[in-house]
Amino acid sequence: MGKHDFFSPKAVANRIKAKGLQRLRWYCQMCEKQCRDENGFKCHCASESHQRQMTIFASNPTRYIAQFSDEFEHEFIAVLSQRYGTKRVPANQVYQEIVTDRAHLHMNATRWDSLSDFVKYLGREGKCKVEDAERGWMIEWIDVSPEALARRAVISKKEREEMDDDQREQKLLQEQIERAKKDRPRNL
Repeated sequence: MGKHDFFSPKAVANRIKAKGLQRLRWYCQMCEKQCRDENGFKCHCASESHQRQMTIFASNPTRYIAQFSDEFEHEFIAVLSQRYGTKRVPANQVYQEIVTDRAHLHMNATRWDSLSDFVKYLGREGKCKVEDAERGWMIEWIDVSPEALARRAVISKKEREEMDDDQREQKLLQEQIERAKKDRPRNL
């Protein structure tokens, strides 16, 4: 029995299955190959091309893990900054958006074991404000671009000027109260 006809129900079903996202468990990051099931993944791992890739990986694993980690971090920050800006959002929501891209880099290939570890790392590095809330990790991107820093400086200067105006008004008001107390007759 040969290959199924292009328009046969089985061939159409196989193409539809191949279009969607598959289980992360059966993905090989080094080969960038997605397998449909455990048997397919097992066969892939036994293949010559996979063995070559693993030999290359074994020669310098830290370099590859660091490269994958940097790429994942860059991809995550790009989605967070472009889509959400400096808004506070659930980290899982950003991650789900990354995962919808078929060609995304999988977190399994990075140095972080979980999304929580990655979010904590972003907080420690000062790239994001993070908070462990009831709904999970909340994350807020810290914009350090020159334009954003200039905007913040202008806003803080304006706030200081307004504060100075308020303080001046308070001081004048206090002086008027003091004068009124002095000028007020004592026997009232």
